[in-house]
Amino acid sequence: MAQSSPIKTLNVPGSAAGQRLDQWLVSELASASRVRMQQLIAQGKVLVNGNPPKPSLRLRGGEQIVVTGRVELQPLRAFAEEIPLDVVYEDADLAVINKPAGMTVHAGSGKDEAGSKGTLVNALLHRFGALSAMGGELRPGIVHRLDKETSGLIVVAKNDFAHRDLAKQFAARQVKKTYLALVHGWMTKAQGTIRAAIRRDPVRRARMTTRGSRLGRAAITHWKVLKRIEGEYGKFSLLEVQIETGRTHQIRVHLSSIAHPVAGDTLYGAPRKINGYGEPASLGRNFLHAAAIQFLHPTNRKTLAFEQPLPGELETFLRRIEG
Repeated sequence: MAQSSPIKTLNVPGSAAGQRLDQWLVSELASASRVRMQQLIAQGKVLVNGNPPKPSLRLRGGEQIVVTGRVELQPLRAFAEEIPLDVVYEDADLAVINKPAGMTVHAGSGKDEAGSKGTLVNALLHRFGALSAMGGELRPGIVHRLDKETSGLIVVAKNDFAHRDLAKQFAARQVKKTYLALVHGWMTKAQGTIRAAIRRDPVRRARMTTRGSRLGRAAITHWKVLKRIEGEYGKFSLLEVQIETGRTHQIRVHLSSIAHPVAGDTLYGAPRKINGYGEPASLGRNFLHAAAIQFLHPTNRKTLAFEQPLPGELETFLRRIEG
């Protein structure tokens, strides 16, 4: 729950009978996540009829629930961890990394110590030692992000001067980022633009949505068909995607909103397994890769441009569905 949230008293309606306490609280307190609610309960800051409950308590209806405080988390800071890094470019001001799928860029503020391990930041601190401090103690050097299951190029700042300049370039939409995405179905046109504001889904908090766009933040995604594929696993489109804005899950949300979810992206509607004539095909990650990035060097103002091909697991999957 947000740090500024007041103490709350809630009366459970009869319609909530049978629901888990933590799940019902999340539905009632829109700013809370289930993890945060479980932390509140574990810290004794939720009372049901005056008694501390378990998160799994099943409600009967008619209970009075009192939230007596907010979650207290120990402050975290990122630490160095020896993790292999694919460094595409490096100088005194910045580095460009080819991030693998499965690696989180940085820990969230609500994570415990175990949840702050194995991130890109941990690896960067081990490799480079010092990074810019503008991102805070959990996000040193991080100017922009990639989703955990998205692979590809990400630029990091080694000092505050580089961080400020790169952040201005991103804010002014001067950084050119190009992604490769495989989506389900054939796009009806050769290219197009999606302009739809994005906000957090009020029901499924792990997702973002374009519904209720008047409450969201503006987002613009351009796509172009590179290849249409049809085989035993159905129809797919391989896309080149460029984004003008950098909203959370932007490409995944936008493509799903037009009924073309990214392959492997089960959070936004893609099937976990794709049936064919024989064994089903499955990916285990999103078919989304940050293939190219272009920006101005903060110091000498020269244009820097980098590209990285699809990683092996995506190439293998692509060949399989092409037959």
